[in-house]
Amino acid sequence: MLDDGFLDLFPCDAMFGMHNMPGKPAGQFVAVPGYAMASSDTCIIKVRGKGGHGAMPQSSIDPVVAGASIVMALQTIVSRNVPPLEMGIVTVGAFLSGTASNVIPNEAELRLTVRAFKPEVRDLLERRIGEIARDQAAVYGATAEVDYQRRYPCLFNHAEQTEFCKQVVRDWLGTEGLLENVEPVTGSEDFAFFLEKVPGCYVFIGNGEGNEGGCMVHNPGYDFNDRVLPTGASYWVKLAETWLKAA
Repeated sequence: MLDDGFLDLFPCDAMFGMHNMPGKPAGQFVAVPGYAMASSDTCIIKVRGKGGHGAMPQSSIDPVVAGASIVMALQTIVSRNVPPLEMGIVTVGAFLSGTASNVIPNEAELRLTVRAFKPEVRDLLERRIGEIARDQAAVYGATAEVDYQRRYPCLFNHAEQTEFCKQVVRDWLGTEGLLENVEPVTGSEDFAFFLEKVPGCYVFIGNGEGNEGGCMVHNPGYDFNDRVLPTGASYWVKLAETWLKAA
């Protein structure tokens, strides 16, 4: 949308968004100021060795062993490179290699998701993943090709607009309608691209706790709580009315 000139066609003074959140009381709102959601990047590491017979490993370069070493070494990035008071996540979600127990394959592939709350930590994670993958592979005589794909940036809620959203909720539902001092979410959101261009705030509305809230989103068992629909729709009415009155 941004590449197609959305903000040129429809200039915005501010932008607001909302997401449903299981585990929070139904119909209550969360507005986290500053970095509220993590960046999300995907990294594909292809480890190339030399295949051969599993009974004759001395004639091969084993990409599985090199890949396993990379997986373990990656776990040191957050513990030894990211400042202790900052957040970083490096998760290897898939390790793909080989088809038979007695064959050393030619290649192994690691698939990572990488998260951070600050752009400078995001940069650090990208750099260290590349360095570690290539250097660890070299230790075993293999090579590593790193395809680091920047996807969603950190979502940053601007202070003025976040306080505006909070005040809308307070004036409408009272202090009980707003959950305070809630930690940022390590999930990511493409609304972050808008907030890089225009000030605004992205809020959460609680889906309910326990069985009422169901499991977390992005899960086949997820069940949206229809009871929060009137509250969620009314929020947009209250927000628009308040913004236009102040304009």
